[in-house]
Amino acid sequence: MVEKLYISYNNVHKLCKAGAEKFLKDVGKPDVIIAIGGGGFIPARIIRTFLRSSGEKNIPIQAIGLSLYEDLGTGNGDKIGKEVIRTQWLDFGALSQHFDSLIGKNILIVDEVDDTRTTLHYAVSELYKDVQEIAEKLGRTNEKTKFSIFVLHNKLKEKRAEIDEHKMGGGEYISGKDVPDQWIAYPWESDDIDDHTKHAVEQGNI
Repeated sequence: MVEKLYISYNNVHKLCKAGAEKFLKDVGKPDVIIAIGGGGFIPARIIRTFLRSSGEKNIPIQAIGLSLYEDLGTGNGDKIGKEVIRTQWLDFGALSQHFDSLIGKNILIVDEVDDTRTTLHYAVSELYKDVQEIAEKLGRTNEKTKFSIFVLHNKLKEKRAEIDEHKMGGGEYISGKDVPDQWIAYPWESDDIDDHTKHAVEQGNI
């Protein structure tokens, strides 16, 4: 039986802080954070804390929902389906009222784990396509939009999809930590946080 990798809230916090520091150094402050639900919600909120300076406005967080069609259902949180479908997407009409759409912006996509890379590949490809379509309609194709990625954990395994660097527009891929291909147990999935944290401490994930 594969041993679970238990991750504590403290560990998530520290990984987000380190990821934010690298992101600010290499890419710069994002204009908007896009969280892939549901695993990306908590890391997105935490990393935002470290991406803004005191006195600055909060960086907006938008959510997208993606589901894997024909998921093999391991029950351990692995994303191993064959096809990604949208269950929730951005409202570009509402975005344009506040951020002048996403054209030419510095965008950070956040998820908890990069398993097969299928979901991340879909997110970048579809967001790039949507932004390009709007840019063409508005005659703003000369403005480069950056798509970067932050994940808490990248599983060291063969990926089913790769991310097109051209579509990232100079953005970066940042993982908090590279880990073996094993079952990752995140704290927000636990029904006994004290026991969960105990295992995380024993494994040094604090």
